[in-house]
Amino acid sequence: MDPVKRSLYSLHFTVILLGGTALFSQIIPLSAMAITLGRSLFACVFLCVLVRFLGESVRLNSRRDYLIGSLLGVLMAAHWVTYFLAMQLASVSVGIIALFTFPVITVLLEPFFEGIKLAWQDVVSALVVFIGIAIMVPDGSIDNDVTYGIIVGVFSAFLYSLRNLMHRKYFSHYSGTRAMAFQTLIITGCILFLGIEEISTANTHSWILLAILGVFFTAVPHAAVAAALQHLRAKTFSLVACMQPFYGIVFAILLLGEDPRWQTIVGGLMVISAAVYETIHAQRQSR
Repeated sequence: MDPVKRSLYSLHFTVILLGGTALFSQIIPLSAMAITLGRSLFACVFLCVLVRFLGESVRLNSRRDYLIGSLLGVLMAAHWVTYFLAMQLASVSVGIIALFTFPVITVLLEPFFEGIKLAWQDVVSALVVFIGIAIMVPDGSIDNDVTYGIIVGVFSAFLYSLRNLMHRKYFSHYSGTRAMAFQTLIITGCILFLGIEEISTANTHSWILLAILGVFFTAVPHAAVAAALQHLRAKTFSLVACMQPFYGIVFAILLLGEDPRWQTIVGGLMVISAAVYETIHAQRQSR
């Protein structure tokens, strides 16, 4: 098979796996902190072994890189915890839509990192996202778990955007697998003492689910993305990645029995449409 086609199929399968991570917020009977600890622990072990197998090292090149890598790991730890917490407060459907405000948030933050001007189209996209999120709020009230979940999910998206922008500007000279291996090491260290008591009392079934989440739904997809980008353009990855909320919501409906409200569907369509537009617009500008 042609390498490009093989990479494209691999990328679609990878995005399906990433969409499936949301399910673990509901099927693992642990807090968001404990789930994140288990996820990062298993992912870290797998990725460190993979880095060694590829002939690389988890060690970084300079003290500056260690500082930046550690900061990226802290941001990623906070992102993962709030990601699972958002879905535990609201639902998988609402949480994953709130997370996918990150492409628009990235565009709003980009001028501070790249020294570029904010286009009026980006302001319109941000307004569409704001309206979409507002539609998803039940009865226009902030005093309920769904609204709290949306707020936490958008904050998680902010953390993810900040991490991605810093990674691209200061840490992109490392391979994706090597960079993620180091960051999962930092994530594990950050929350070890916060989640160790709860995770140490988890039953065997929960440990098995944590291992599946950490290896097959975290480490493997991130390694696969790094491999796919050797043959595919970043634009292709970005557009395919926009399918992640769709896969996550379908999984939640089929496997968890979720029944998204019409407000969630309408608001979600607005948020995802803005994300797709910003992805395409950014790629056109980079030509």
